Amino acid sequence: MARAVTNQRKMINTAAAWTVGLLIFFPILWTILTSFKSEAQAIADPPIFLFFDWTTENYSTVMERSNYGRFLWNSIFIAGGSTILGIIIAVPAAWSMAFVPSKRTKDILLWMLSTKMLPAVGVLYPIYLLFIQFGLLDNVYGLTFVLMLINLPIIVWMLYTYFREIPGEILEAARMDGATLKSEILYVLTPMAIPGIASTLLLNFILAWNEAFWTLNLTAAKAAPLTAFIASYSSPEGLFYAKLSAASTMAIAPILILGWFSQKQLVRGLTFGAVK
Repeated sequence: MARAVTNQRKMINTAAAWTVGLLIFFPILWTILTSFKSEAQAIADPPIFLFFDWTTENYSTVMERSNYGRFLWNSIFIAGGSTILGIIIAVPAAWSMAFVPSKRTKDILLWMLSTKMLPAVGVLYPIYLLFIQFGLLDNVYGLTFVLMLINLPIIVWMLYTYFREIPGEILEAARMDGATLKSEILYVLTPMAIPGIASTLLLNFILAWNEAFWTLNLTAAKAAPLTAFIASYSSPEGLFYAKLSAASTMAIAPILILGWFSQKQLVRGLTFGAVK
């Protein structure tokens, strides 16, 4: 009887998980399907799901109209650069908070997290003026620095959580053996926290890749990433749904592939320290 109840619960949980997963994936699937429709089929009422005349014309038009490679390179540079720079700054910060805490450590962490609650538009004007002053508008380096600062609280919080799960006695033993602060962080702490650091890298790369508010407001042409590439298919004449879907599919494809191949590492890092 107990086994039957357990099996029934597993079936319900599995069905619920599949339902939630399909609901989350459906918008992506619909975007991909729409990208292979004509504009007339894309706005058909009722919507056409599978039985339509498949075409790659939208992708050809997008490739002819836009320099996809430049947008892709900008996204890789900005997302990768902001994530790596954030990790370089966050590792020492998280180490000090995890292993050398002060009375104000928790207050500092809460203050850092509170900055994520501030509406981005509230600080757009001063940042925009600073970018004009320093000549950073439409510049990949300026946008990389801004996205690093935006995601830095999340990076520090995640690394702090992972580092707290590492026994401090191991670092103390390294110090007794003569390890310097640099050696302690690079050769003792970092290898032990690789799963957590890897998941932090992946998550923040995805966040930076998907950032739209700052990329649309601080770039124009030279430094525009794929989020601006998608937005370019909204025009005063209206939305071209099929071409917009093709541009969106081309923009999300690299990050979907990355997420698919790194999902095990991401899950491993997110559950790092959950079971001792």
